Amino acid sequence: MISFQNVSRDYNSHHALADVSFKVDPKEFVSIVGRSGAGKSTVVRLLIGEVKPSKGRVIFGPYDVGKLDAKSLPRLRRHIGTIFQDFKLLPYKNVYENVSFALEAASRPEREVNDLVMEVLDLVDLRSKAKNFINELSGGEKQRVAIARAMVNRPDVILADEPTGNLDPVNTMSIVSLLTKINELGTTVLLATHNKDIVNQLGRRVIVLEDGRLIRDDPNGRYSI
Repeated sequence: MISFQNVSRDYNSHHALADVSFKVDPKEFVSIVGRSGAGKSTVVRLLIGEVKPSKGRVIFGPYDVGKLDAKSLPRLRRHIGTIFQDFKLLPYKNVYENVSFALEAASRPEREVNDLVMEVLDLVDLRSKAKNFINELSGGEKQRVAIARAMVNRPDVILADEPTGNLDPVNTMSIVSLLTKINELGTTVLLATHNKDIVNQLGRRVIVLEDGRLIRDDPNGRYSI
């Protein structure tokens, strides 16, 4: 499904990624870990086509991502749901509207929009908060709205870039449990994080980056650097 083939990404003289290769199969849960600046977010940006590789190829299903033009990127991104540390929610819209926004922009029928939105709000246990505005929610609830928004198009892959960075330990584990549940329902999950406790509790595959280089690909789920 996902293949990084000798991928490098340079920003002027800085090597954000250097000759990185790995594959992710459908329905895997993979943590991409490393300290700040290790290259985790660059992996996410390359996968969604926000930046192009300086060298190598990024393959997502049938797409050679680095070769896609701006008009083709929306087709790629329909297969990917992305979750960020800072939620990126619309404060002037309520929970329902934040989740439905992408469906409405794609001109989906109103009844279909309602069914899909309520389905994912049930998944993240926020049906009762559908009419609440974002400033009425806790940090954990905001991130669950972001997850619902990422899932509403039923993507093949969820990319979670430090999704618990602004959360306390209780909400952190709640979000991790939700990502695990999403994976068990058949969605591939890539989790970029520097949180050792999360990674070690998951016990799933771990890709370790250091200074832009892949230094370990560990199926046993330990993060020890």
